[in-house]
Order: sequence, then structure tokens, then C-alpha cells
Amino acid sequence: MISKATIKKIVFCFLITNVVYFLVKSTIHETESIFEFDGESTFYYITAFFLFITALETNNWLIKKETKSNPGKSLDLNNGLKIIAINMAILIPITAFTYYLGIFLDEEPSWLSFRVDFLRAMLLGFAVIVFNLFYYSLQQKKEMDNAMDRLKKEVMTSKYKSLKNQISPHFLFNSLNTLTSLMYEDRDLASDFVSRLATCYRYILDNREEDLVSLEKELNFLDSFIFMMNIRHEGALSITTHISIDPKEYLIPTLSLQMLVENALKHNYYSKEKPLEISVISIEEKSITIQNNLRIREQKEESTKLGLKNIRNRYSFYTNQEINVETKNEHFKVTIPLLPKNIKEVSIIKVS
Repeated sequence: MISKATIKKIVFCFLITNVVYFLVKSTIHETESIFEFDGESTFYYITAFFLFITALETNNWLIKKETKSNPGKSLDLNNGLKIIAINMAILIPITAFTYYLGIFLDEEPSWLSFRVDFLRAMLLGFAVIVFNLFYYSLQQKKEMDNAMDRLKKEVMTSKYKSLKNQISPHFLFNSLNTLTSLMYEDRDLASDFVSRLATCYRYILDNREEDLVSLEKELNFLDSFIFMMNIRHEGALSITTHISIDPKEYLIPTLSLQMLVENALKHNYYSKEKPLEISVISIEEKSITIQNNLRIREQKEESTKLGLKNIRNRYSFYTNQEINVETKNEHFKVTIPLLPKNIKEVSIIKVS
């Protein structure tokens, strides 16, 4: 069956062809009714419709080919001119051949008629191509604006959820409960625990409006978070970091490392007999991997994977690089890209 989009396209071409044809005919045949059709009129009408469809479809094909070969890149002056040049190079021989057959197979062929018809068809074809490119550019800009608005909302929602999760009563209650126990067992360790807890909350509050933070800040926060988790789950956790790059030179979304570590704690069973091993490792200067051994906790409800979706949405605002999630050899691994410290400036330039 013919799709609705195809039917709309044919109807659109039919209407435009009629408008253009009758306008042209009214300027050429002043004494003849524009609605009278003879053999010549029928030929020009059919060729006008054919060439209009050809120019439009060729232009759409070239646009799709250009955007497919450069994903994420919008049409600009350079690739727009490239598309026009290729489109005209295709349209010129087709138009010339069409009018050659129509005029020189006639009993009285005329080079003047051929030149006039050919140039008029080229002018109209060029107008169709430029108009279609302009329309596509407007649609693309509209889609990009809508996508940017959606991403901004998702980033704000993600930041709010991250902040909400970290300052939740449950988190505070567990921390204070651990602190109460430490006060009777080891006052020095209790003092350290209070200091780390304050550091965590200070970091969260200081960066609640920031989309990105330096890797150095995130690692410092993660160090305090790991300290608190090790105290709470003494002997049941082994969380290590291996960072071989300069953390000041890179950015990551706020609380992303902590969220991935917390996901491992949430979804896995661990004990002193069977500890959970989590590693945070830098891979060259490209990415960071958070890996843990799998001891899947039995849960009443299936995981929503909102944590990973949260991080993916926040990364998509700044880069096309994918977040890689892999389960292999009884290990769960998430690899997130490192962002250059000038990523915000680059993004603003790209959007503008």
C-alpha cells in the first residue's frame, strides 16, 4: 500500500506543478485560454510534473545521504552548496534530454524553443532545490531547538534527583545510626566520619547547580563516600580507585561516579564472607570504568535502570559518545567518557 507520506508528497507536487504551469502559460499564451490543452500543452504539463518530482526526490536523497555520512552535523553553507551542485548536475542532463526528445522529434524543431524551455526548467528546478533545502534547514533547526529544550529539562531533572537521593532521610538516618555506634566504640573514627559526612553534604550543596564538575572534585567526594560506606559495611566491601591521568584536566557529570558505585551496592548482595569488589579505573585519557563482581540481590521489583538512564541523558547534552554497559565473566562494568575541561565552551559554540 502507498503510505500517507507518499500520497501527501504526490498531492503537493501536483498542486505546485499546476500553480507554476498555469502561471507560466498565462504569461506566454495571452490570447489562448490557460485551461485549454492540446498536444504541446499536455507535453509541457507532464514534463513539468516529472521534472518537479525528479528535482524534489533527488534533493531529498542527497540531503539524507549527506546527513547520514555526517551524523549529528547540521546542514551549513558548504554542504548546502555541495548538494545544490550535485542536484543540478543530475537535473541538467535529464532536463536537456527530456526537452530534446519533445522538441527535436517534432516536425519543426527549434533551437530557440529548446533553449527557452531548458533555461526556464533549470530556473524552476533551481528554485525548487533551494526552497527544499531552506525548508529542511528550518525543520532541522526546529528539531534541534526542541531537542536542546528536552535535554536541558532532563539535565535539571537529573540534577534534582541526584541531590534528592543524596540528602534523603534514609541516607541521613543510616549515616547518623552508624555515627551513634562509632561514638561508643571509637571516638576518633567517629570524628573522621562526621568530617567525611560534612564533606559529602558540602560537595552536594556547593555543586547542586553545576551540570559538570572536575574529575578531581568528584574523586575527592567519592573518597569520602567510600570511607563512609566502608565504615557502615565493615569488611563486606572493597572499593578501590586507580586513576592514572590528571583529574584536573577532565570533567564528568556531577555525582555520576557516586551514583554508579551506589547502584552496585543497591543491586548486589555482599557480606564479610562474600565481599563486593568495586573498582574505579581510568582507561588512558578517554574514559573511566566502574566495575564490580556480580552477586545479584533478589528484589521484589524489577530494576528500572533509572540511574543509568539518568547518566546517559546528562551525557547526551554534551557529547555523542556512548556509555558502554557490559556484563561479562560474572562482572558488571559501566564505562563513561571523560569530557575535556572546555566542553561547555565547545557546546555553546556548536549550538549557536
